[in-house]
Amino acid sequence: MRAFIYADGDATETGFDSGIARFGSADLVWLHCDGREAAVQTWLEAQDDIPEIARAALRASETRPRSDQIGKGAIINMRGLGRTPDDDPDALVSVRFWAEQGRVISLSYRTPVAVDGVVGDFMEGAIRDPGDLITAFATRITATLDPEVALLGDQLDDIEASLSENIARELRRRVSRIRAEAIAYRRFVAPQRTALENLAISSCHWLDDHDRLHLREAADRFARMAEELEAVRERAAIVHDELTDLRGELMDARALLLSIVALIFLPLTFITGLLGMNVDGIPYAHEPWSFWGVVGFCAFIGLAVLGWFVRARWVRGKPSA
Repeated sequence: MRAFIYADGDATETGFDSGIARFGSADLVWLHCDGREAAVQTWLEAQDDIPEIARAALRASETRPRSDQIGKGAIINMRGLGRTPDDDPDALVSVRFWAEQGRVISLSYRTPVAVDGVVGDFMEGAIRDPGDLITAFATRITATLDPEVALLGDQLDDIEASLSENIARELRRRVSRIRAEAIAYRRFVAPQRTALENLAISSCHWLDDHDRLHLREAADRFARMAEELEAVRERAAIVHDELTDLRGELMDARALLLSIVALIFLPLTFITGLLGMNVDGIPYAHEPWSFWGVVGFCAFIGLAVLGWFVRARWVRGKPSA
């Protein structure tokens, strides 16, 4: 648990109990909690000055982006990149806020990447009220997530430029991963846009015009990211279909080659089988030239069949200049 105080133009980090004691006397008290700590859950349950619905929303194990005004405060959920992505089943980790005049309580069960940047802004004195803190989180989350979304599009561009039947299997795995990431991101990006828009038009008096402008800007960037993710998902489906077609064409070409080889050897197999019968009366069986004669005849038949395939365009002949 961490506590930050902004008072009399000075930003400081202090002990959690000291931060709680300054509520009402400082311009802003920010309490950041780790929901995995049992002491946090106990402390939240005892805060009678926070509406029960807000306390339940802070402690909820499953959340989606939202913003709802409750009296003079607001409960806000955001999703952003986590510092340890392998430690969370969701693509984006949740950070929940209870914001009211002079105090913000934030809680997360994982560590969002945006926290360090917001702490730096706070200690530099750039965050002076709850509106500044919420907009700082929205801006930081957007700034860290936007390049990741753009990277998915760039990776798909590279795959589209390198489509080849030789590496189709590897490309299909990459396309499936990109599509899965796009779907996972879009699950939270789209509702986060709505949450920020709702907060920007709320009647919370601790949000000034500057805060609302930044919230609308962040919402617009989330709208653009949602559109980009939707485009990535659709493009990934198209690329996957193209890779499947390449694989089908490759299998058709190999099957055709095998069929051609089998058809060439079919009459030759008949001839050699006929002359290989262990019966009397096979013509020229005792002539010294008969073996090479049969070999030459088989070669002639094979070339004739192959020539017919070329003429019928089953196989490619010599390309024209």
